This record gives sequence, C-alpha cells and structure tokens, in this order.
Amino acid sequence: MKNDAKKRIDELVQLLNYHSRLYYVENRNEISDYEYDALQQELKRLEAQNPQLVRPDSPTQRVGGEAADQFEKVSHSVQMGSIQDVFSFGEVKDFVFNVKKTVENPAFVVEPKIDGLSVSLEYLNGSFALGSTRGDGFVGENVTANLKTVKAIPMSLPEQLELLEVRGEIFMPKDVFESLVAEQRENDEQPFKNPRNAAAGSLRQKNPTVTAQRRLDIFVFNVQHIQGKSLDSHKQSLDYLKTLGFKTIPSYTLVHTADEVIECIEKIGENRFELPFDIDGVVVKVDDFEQRELLGYTAKTPKWSVAYKFPPEEKQAVVEDIELNVGRTGAVTPVAVFNPVLLAGTMVSRATLHNRDFIREKNVNIGDVITVRKAGDIIPEVVSVNEKRSDSCFKFPDACPVCGAKLIKSEDEAAVRCPNDECPAKIFSQITHFASRGAMDIDGLGPAIVQALLDSGVIKSAADLYTIKIEQLLELENFKEKSASNLINAIENSKAQPLDRVVFALGIRNIGQSSAKLLCDKFGSIERIMEASEEELLEIDGFGEIMANSVVRELNEPKMKELIRRLKEYGVRMEYQKAQIDNRFEGKTFVLTGTLPTLKRDEAKAIIERFGGKASGSVSKKTSYVIAGENAGSKLDKASQLGIEIIDEQQFLKMTE
Repeated sequence: MKNDAKKRIDELVQLLNYHSRLYYVENRNEISDYEYDALQQELKRLEAQNPQLVRPDSPTQRVGGEAADQFEKVSHSVQMGSIQDVFSFGEVKDFVFNVKKTVENPAFVVEPKIDGLSVSLEYLNGSFALGSTRGDGFVGENVTANLKTVKAIPMSLPEQLELLEVRGEIFMPKDVFESLVAEQRENDEQPFKNPRNAAAGSLRQKNPTVTAQRRLDIFVFNVQHIQGKSLDSHKQSLDYLKTLGFKTIPSYTLVHTADEVIECIEKIGENRFELPFDIDGVVVKVDDFEQRELLGYTAKTPKWSVAYKFPPEEKQAVVEDIELNVGRTGAVTPVAVFNPVLLAGTMVSRATLHNRDFIREKNVNIGDVITVRKAGDIIPEVVSVNEKRSDSCFKFPDACPVCGAKLIKSEDEAAVRCPNDECPAKIFSQITHFASRGAMDIDGLGPAIVQALLDSGVIKSAADLYTIKIEQLLELENFKEKSASNLINAIENSKAQPLDRVVFALGIRNIGQSSAKLLCDKFGSIERIMEASEEELLEIDGFGEIMANSVVRELNEPKMKELIRRLKEYGVRMEYQKAQIDNRFEGKTFVLTGTLPTLKRDEAKAIIERFGGKASGSVSKKTSYVIAGENAGSKLDKASQLGIEIIDEQQFLKMTE
C-alpha cells in the first residue's frame, strides 16, 4: 500500500507541476481548472495520509507559479499568497465553524473570484511606481509599463500616501475575448482557450502597445501594505480604495453566519453567466484585521479565508450535423451542429471540432450524444462523446467540400487544407478579411456584400475592390444611390490606411495585427518586407521560424506579388510612417559605420527616425553626426577630414535619454 501511495504521489506531482507550468508560465492549459483542482485535492489527501512521502517539489509546498524570465524579477515586500479552495457548502460551513471557535462574533466579506492574473500595484507618495505579477508569491515579474496601458489603474491618487500597495486581478472582459478569438481564428492563429490565458498572455507582452490593444481591465481586492492611513477591516479598506479611484471587486457583501455566506455564494452563482467578466468561484474572508492575526496561517494559506470553486456547467446534446468550413488559408474546420441547449446563460447550437485529428481522438459522428461546455464560459467546445449512437467515426473527406480539390496535410500541423487558390470559399474569406475592421476597415463591405459582388462577377480578388464603379453597384439588389456612393467612398478612403493594416489585410498565415506592425517597424516599406530573408525576420523580437517562413514563402508567391503590385498601382499606401516620439533630432542627419556593441543598424535607424532625424548612407558636409562602431571604414576617415562630430553608441543613446 505504501509503495502504491508513493507511486501515485510521484505521478500527481509530476502531472500537476507540468500543468502548473503551462498555466502560470506559458499562459495555456490542457485541462480545465476543475480537473486540475481535483488532482490537487487527491494529492493533498494522499500527503495527509502519508506525510513522510511529501516531496519538496510538490505543488502543495509552494504558493503559485514561477516568474517568467522575460521580465525583471521583483521581490514582494508582502507575500502574495494563495487561498484554500473548497468545493462544497459543507466545507464552507466547516470554515465558518472553525473561525468561530477561535474568534468572537466574526463578520465575513463575500466577493466574486475573478478569473484572471493577480498583480501588485505600488504607489509612492500618491504616484504609481511599480506593478508586478504574483509569480511564486515571493518573487514576480516587473510589468509596470504594460500595466500603465490598463485604463482602470489610476496613475496618481487624490491622497499623497507615503506608501500604498494593493493587490488586484487583471482580466479580459468577455466581449474583448470573443473579438480576440475571432481575430485569431481569422488569422489562422492558435486562439487563447479562455479569458484568463488571454489576460496573462496579453500582460506578458514585451511590447506594451500590444498589451494596450488587448483592452485589459482590473478589479482591486486587497490592501497589501499602507503607510499614512489606519485601516481596521477588509470592507473598510475596499470602501476606502473606492474613494482613491480604484476599480474595486464588485458586489462585496458583509455577512455574519454560514447560511448568509452560502446565500451570497448561490446568488453570485445564479448571475455568473450574465456578468461581463469571467469568475470561477467566490471568496470568503474574515473582515476584521485583528481577528485575522489571531486566526493566523497554515504553511501555505491563511486560516481566515477560503475560495469556493464553481464546477464547469456542462450539457448533453445530439449531433445533428458536422459542417466543414473553409477559411482564407484553406484550413478546413469541422463544426458540430446540435439541438440548442442553454449553456452558461446563452442558447448554443454549434461548437468547433477543431480539426480531423480532434474528431478521431473524440470518436465523434453524426447522431452521437456529446458533452458540451463553454471554454472560459464563453467559447463552446466539445468535451467528449457521452453516448455512441453511430457505428463509426465521422469520415473526414479527401476533397474540399467547396471546390473539390484534393485536401492536403503537412506533418508539422493539425490543419487539413484546400490548396486551390481559386477555391470560392478561400477567395470569399480572403476578401472579407481584407475589408474587416482590423485590416482595411472598409465600412459597409460585410460578408453579404462581398458574396453579392463575387456572385455578380464584379470582383474576383481584393484588388478588384478598387476598380468598382458606382454603376455596377446600382445594378445589384439592395443598393441605392446613397449606399453605393458610401461604399465607393469607404473603399477610396481605405487607401490611406497605414502599412501595418495593409500587411495584416494581405492575410499572411500566422501574421496577426501586432506581428504586422513589428514587420513595418523593422523594414518600413512593403518592398523591404518582401526582400527580407528568414534570418532578417528572425532578428525581430517575437518572431519565430514558423512566422518568418510564412512571410518569406507567401510574399514570394506569384498571386501575392500580383495582388501587392495592383494595390500599389491603385494608390494603397506601401510606406510606413512611424510614430515620432519628439523632434530633438529634427534637421540632423546621422551616418552609421562599423558594428555597434548592442544595436543593430536597423534599430539605430529606427531610433533616429523616432526622434525626427534622418539616417543617411553616405557622409557629406550636411552630415551632423557619424556613429562609429567596431571596424569602421572609409566613412570614418571622410568624417574626420570634414570635421564632422564622431560619436559612439553610448554617446548616441545618451542623446536619446
């Protein structure tokens, strides 16, 4: 029995540490929170029965995840601890009973548990000074620059407190998450599985601009440390934080009995699916701070608080059909269509089956009874086949369901694709994407209008949009003089869209809005992007081999080259205008020579341009500075002859401070 317990403990520790790293460091998960919690509860029981078998690397011996390496590490002056999870009302009653055994007449604050990423916000003399992630509870990551993009976080406070540290939960609102997932699917990217992963991935972006685009939000739920103000209870502290301008945890309620606590939990549970943000439970805390001190802590969690966790809502449905949708990159996505069920507050009748391998793994077919839930209470997904009523698994076709071309599948991806560039479904999706809000943003050119233009033969590709005449639109159903004129104007106005939107609109596989901007920041024009090698692309922070390969391969395809040529001919912008920080280098010309210690030549040029200067390739009397590195050549000699000031990288960077 002892050997069996040791074997199972070892298995659970290895499994939980694996999933913990996926969740906290890589911002993704392969199992649900509920499944993870169940495994952890099993491990806790086994360790309680066999204390001599507790391993030092057991997840029960630590607070949370690890700090990622990409940000500066921050030590927390006050530990950002975790809370004991409970899964039944019986455990909630036990918690209240145990508290009342130690302290007299305790009050409890009940509040929703936001499913996001826990952060610390530090204010010095009333100004926001440092923001960090929880990490392992003792050491987190410095994400100050990214947190400054969250508009709900005040940059200054109305009271000049010497020090204030608060704890909050960064989250992604449900509507923002839905839009992001739709965009990722449109770009043929792997979508985030739930809002929590999306929030964590967005906050950990190296480029704060990307974080800002993700429209993150925050609820502050705790005062960690304060100097210059005395607070006696949790509710008092939340009320006070509101007066300082913080967005505090919503619907916090003060109660006194176990029945009142459970009533609050039930009420929050009933309304959870109507909330505009994701919650995974309810937190119960002793209100009085002195009573908390009396109650104390276990080795891992406080004895004055518990978190009641909701199980995921699942429903059963009969698969009535399996549709096959062909996207703009040719990926064929199967979708289960089933009898409508009320799930997480809305009626659901469709759920993605992802790809051919997923169908085979789940052994799904038309007529089977499936279990469905919403990932993150938002995106419908098929969990399993609950009852197998069909004789076999759904047979994925060998040919494209739209054009009949033979489908292909590469070894390095799960997607099965239609290779036919003339496939009507691909062309429709490509043009719809080209006109979409995140791309060329052609107002009034929705999917129905695109289909009508294709059916009538007015257009055959995205470039044809710029040849449409108002007379052609007036011949189509539902077009009047005003609506036709508005669409023509919207198409004409789209020519002025910045280059990063044009690159995104081209629909290069694996290239989303943020990566399109990185390309433009690096190269500055469509010609330079098209000329770039994989090695040059890999120099971009955040670019991997798959992305670099996609750019080189697709921009060199004859059809793509022709599309770009025509867009340029019709006046679509092909040069990138970078945002200028200030004009301190206005009227100044810099020449780079030799190898700089840390900056690549493109990076130095970008800095010069961001401050209003000009980077030239040759030295002349008009040159203001020559930035010289190792192995500088003839340009350095010419600069000396002309008496031009020569500086090194360190002096140049000092000029940009």
